[in-house]
Amino acid sequence: MTEGPGSSQSMKKTIGHRGVDPTGETTYKKTTSSALKGAIQLGIAHTVGSLSQKAERDVLMQDFYVVESIFFPSEGSNLTPAHHHGDFRFKTYAPIAFRYFRELFGIRPDDYLYSLCNDPLIELSNPGASGSIFYVTSDDEFIIKTVQHKEAEFLQKLLPGYFMNLNQNKRTLLPKFYGLYCVQAGGKNIRIVAMNNLLPRSVPMHLKYDLKGSTCKRRASPKEREKSVPTYKDLDFIQDMPEGIQLEPDNYNALSKTIQRDCLLLQSFKIMDYSLLVGIHNSDQASRERAGAVEVGGSEGAVTPDHRRPQAQKALYSTAMEAIQGEAKGKGTLETEDQWGGIPARNCKGERILVYIGIIDILQSYRFIKKIEHSWKALVHDGDTVSVHRPGFYAERFQRFMCSTVFKKTRVQLGRPDLLPQTDPLAGSSSEFPATNLPNSSPGSTGMTSSSPPQRYLHTSSLS
Repeated sequence: MTEGPGSSQSMKKTIGHRGVDPTGETTYKKTTSSALKGAIQLGIAHTVGSLSQKAERDVLMQDFYVVESIFFPSEGSNLTPAHHHGDFRFKTYAPIAFRYFRELFGIRPDDYLYSLCNDPLIELSNPGASGSIFYVTSDDEFIIKTVQHKEAEFLQKLLPGYFMNLNQNKRTLLPKFYGLYCVQAGGKNIRIVAMNNLLPRSVPMHLKYDLKGSTCKRRASPKEREKSVPTYKDLDFIQDMPEGIQLEPDNYNALSKTIQRDCLLLQSFKIMDYSLLVGIHNSDQASRERAGAVEVGGSEGAVTPDHRRPQAQKALYSTAMEAIQGEAKGKGTLETEDQWGGIPARNCKGERILVYIGIIDILQSYRFIKKIEHSWKALVHDGDTVSVHRPGFYAERFQRFMCSTVFKKTRVQLGRPDLLPQTDPLAGSSSEFPATNLPNSSPGSTGMTSSSPPQRYLHTSSLS
């Protein structure tokens, strides 16, 4: 694989292993993004193709630990095509196990290949602060993300338990992992995972939140707020939406049970520091924007940013509604917003919204480094509000915040939702979570006065 022209001296900026070379192209471990995308597509095309020649069978324990490797010389070989990305080796982890995962979600090998390899991968321009590179397939179906060595290692250890959980329960907000791979070039290992895409590009998101249930410095930075659609955090949500996201009782109950089950699983694996990614499409605001576009432009406004109607996702149980209901819907073109896969809800203004959610960043295990991080944070801040906490407390606090502060049960009367009294979502779950007395500074209590905080809600100024 050809390394990018940048070097450590010539990089404009670097976040973790992600950098930008003098030409403006993104690099990862000094490998250009274009070379990495080419290697990923060549490798996946080969591994999925060769896997189709292997007979289907039950997954065995040893399948979780298999690593297959193939060398791709630039001049080609009797097994691989010639290419212009430079020599590289491509490794596939647990191919039989991941084939089973894809089948479980109704992803056919030819669909997987077509999505990932037929058209160029699209690099997301807002990758976040993790130092990872994110690619999305042109059909919006899959995300490919670079991961650190420890994260890839942890996912390998997680696979047997992940397998067992998916067999027992398809109703989950946990990430759907469809493949784990490694591109080896220039003496560097670049590990990547293929996952479900939570926020389709074809549905405009008016608000985005990354929520942990912690209030310690959980506010979007000034730099983040400059973006067209910033990713806000817990304190922003509490300030912007003090009445929360209002769901119909059936959807609220289904979501609460799903979060409770997922938290229990994450706790059992001693996983913490995960987040709930929340994308909000405001249907009423979108209608106003389309009407405004017609008024100004004299033609029908675009339904979506890229002028195409969202398509049904190939993967089963992949939309937010399917994830909490555990039911796979039919496929085809989605004619109305009600079919776009988001969970229908209302904001505190009574506006119709679609909510897209999923639990992210689960490849964190509560190791010694995290214990140290919590210890020094606790010296400076209230130890119960920092985001890095022991897994049991973290799971309980996360669930309580999501099911009491973020999502609330509503009853529709006279065309507008009214809040129902909230029941403690942890009531009766003492067998699953140890009883913990939350201090006054926990996320259920923001530490603010009882007067209503300033309300931005839709951040229209930042979206214009």
